[in-house]
Amino acid sequence: MTPYNQRIGAFVELGKYLTDFCEKCYANDDSIDLEFKEVVARAEHENGWFTQENILYALREWGHLLTQENLEDWLLGYNLKSVESPKTIGIVMAGNIPLVGFHDFLCVILSGHKVLAKLSSNDKRLLPHLVKFLIDKDSTLEERITFVDGKMEGFDAVIATGSNNTGRYFEYYFGQKPHIIRKNRNSVAILTGKETHEELVALGEDIFRYYGLGCRNVSKIYIPAGYNFEPFFKAMYTYGDIIHQHKYANNYDYNKAVYLMSDFKILDNEFLILKEEEALSSPISVLFYSYYGSEENLHKELDALKDQIQCVVSNQYKDGHVGFGQTQKPRLNDYADGIDTMEFLLRL
Repeated sequence: MTPYNQRIGAFVELGKYLTDFCEKCYANDDSIDLEFKEVVARAEHENGWFTQENILYALREWGHLLTQENLEDWLLGYNLKSVESPKTIGIVMAGNIPLVGFHDFLCVILSGHKVLAKLSSNDKRLLPHLVKFLIDKDSTLEERITFVDGKMEGFDAVIATGSNNTGRYFEYYFGQKPHIIRKNRNSVAILTGKETHEELVALGEDIFRYYGLGCRNVSKIYIPAGYNFEPFFKAMYTYGDIIHQHKYANNYDYNKAVYLMSDFKILDNEFLILKEEEALSSPISVLFYSYYGSEENLHKELDALKDQIQCVVSNQYKDGHVGFGQTQKPRLNDYADGIDTMEFLLRL
């Protein structure tokens, strides 16, 4: 077996492992991997946003993606035999949602390069456990994967993900090396008022999954003049239990108090606040909205904002749009910020 096929095989086995673990967790199966269960529990304890539900959701989605067919289909268009001298790729990972840096990690390993990973303090348990599993399936990976706590040195290129503030630091520190630097992005949805109840419920998944902390979460909706909010709020009640998560509830109470004290006009259903606002990035528990006149003008507006937008959600089946309920189910070729990570790595 070639090293390339061996690496693919290790990730396929990881996909099976993740799927099996999630199934046993949901079923309270006594044969579950207790070590992994403890890792999930520690990740949840150390980061209040990482509930078991959201961690298992992320693990399950990766389990679905890491199949032989999916990996081969994704990699078909790349010349993966071209890397003769592996380079060390520094990956600075974010910690806003569970395993948010795993796709970068996957790309670096399958491109034939080496990983030098700096984990976020908010998500430092999950990936090391998965790496341990991968090395058990392919021992050659041990010399290709290194985690670093302090200053990251000895890298040939870097992939760094953070906020607009950390992005400036990344540009200063990593700017002399080949790099992909990602900053804040948000996702938006276009509503017409003709959506079905089921579509609006699915949109709630795009809004509430991971408490809205991901760049693929919908933080703003665009609605036509005269939009009737009643069907929207009726669909959102499906997610009403989110208010029982104390960190989310604290954000909701704080934002509601600020808006009311400032006499801002808001719409509120006791767990989600809607506020008319031109900005894209809304606080946790808040969804911004803007009215649009014509869809043609709206698309021009969104095109002008494309460097700030990760996903556009709609049921219009336009090129580049994502269907309702699909933002947190990216495919392997759905690259963050539209930058082909694998192509970047293979050109080094």
